[in-house]
Amino acid sequence: MKVGFGTTALARSRAHGGVDGIGSYTRELGQALIARGGVDLVPAGFGVTVGDDVFPGARPAVNLGRHEIATVLGAVTPWTSIDETVLRAERVDVFHATDHLIPKLSSTPVIATLMDAIPLSHPEWTTIRLAALRRWLLRRSGAWADHVITISDYSKQEIVEHFGIAPERISVVPLGVHPRFFERIEQAERDAVRERLGLPTQFFLCIGTLQPRKNLERVVDAHASLPAGLRRDFPLVIVGRAGWGCEQLVARLRADESSSVRWLEYLPDHDVRALLQSASALVFASLCEGFGLPVVEAFASGLPVVASNTTSVPEVAGDAAILVDPTRTGDIADGMRMVVEQPGRADALREAGLARARALNWPACAEKTLAVYEAVLGGTRRQ
Repeated sequence: MKVGFGTTALARSRAHGGVDGIGSYTRELGQALIARGGVDLVPAGFGVTVGDDVFPGARPAVNLGRHEIATVLGAVTPWTSIDETVLRAERVDVFHATDHLIPKLSSTPVIATLMDAIPLSHPEWTTIRLAALRRWLLRRSGAWADHVITISDYSKQEIVEHFGIAPERISVVPLGVHPRFFERIEQAERDAVRERLGLPTQFFLCIGTLQPRKNLERVVDAHASLPAGLRRDFPLVIVGRAGWGCEQLVARLRADESSSVRWLEYLPDHDVRALLQSASALVFASLCEGFGLPVVEAFASGLPVVASNTTSVPEVAGDAAILVDPTRTGDIADGMRMVVEQPGRADALREAGLARARALNWPACAEKTLAVYEAVLGGTRRQ
């Protein structure tokens, strides 16, 4: 089976020096599909393409032109949105748009991964660049996919409601956690990372871009409400770039002269994994998630987790995390205290988390994704 594989978001994130989110999904899934066999991958990008080093063994990458023009034309006319010559030349059987850049094709079935419906269900949590026109185009382009893959049952329900896509046209394929998160870093190496960053042996950890949806203001408030001795012994460490809508939080973090809250901004992958294996707990109080992969990465690292009890997070975490109401500062603080004051509970969470993480892996994601390809190719193309 020859699969056109959308790589625009991955190529753009690599060009800016870091891969996360959708780019990471594209990379891990593509590599897992190649490793499994049975798929001849044709990386395809709008304006930018990935190098041969990303998908060894794949076909040469193809350029699909400018997505903005193609999407507008596809949305307001009955025509296909791109020149399909390059895909026909490669004899592509199916095209998988792994990001939100979905081509409208006339002769090739299109499968689109929609991680969530947040841009439509909560426009207040997206950047100002995603104006009404962009939301309309996203809804239109999602609708012309022959089939949709999403990453949780919660996201499926949201996509049905906000995209107007029938549930039978949506398959849930959970994300995977990379094996490197299970690999233990030597204690001396972890200590060296921690000491280089000026961190104590015990701390709460938050990982994620600073933006309103991640709810870090309340996490900082929750930590500030803890007893002074506990705050001193277990400072709060935040790892993540400044996003948008976080000006007040950034000012607060930079003005905090105490040692109880540290903002480390961006860290390389090795340092992040070292902190995941050194922290006392991950605090993940996001207001809305399509999946919540940091929770599973913490599980694989052997780290107890305090997480939101809303949207997709309970579905992903199961009974392996302390679930709290992310809108209640007191609940977040209680979860933090529970981890450090009940060591038996923390050990049980570590064991349950590892078991949960082992069930969520990229080979399984690739297998289920391939089953969607085969089902779409085996069915009748929607008119």
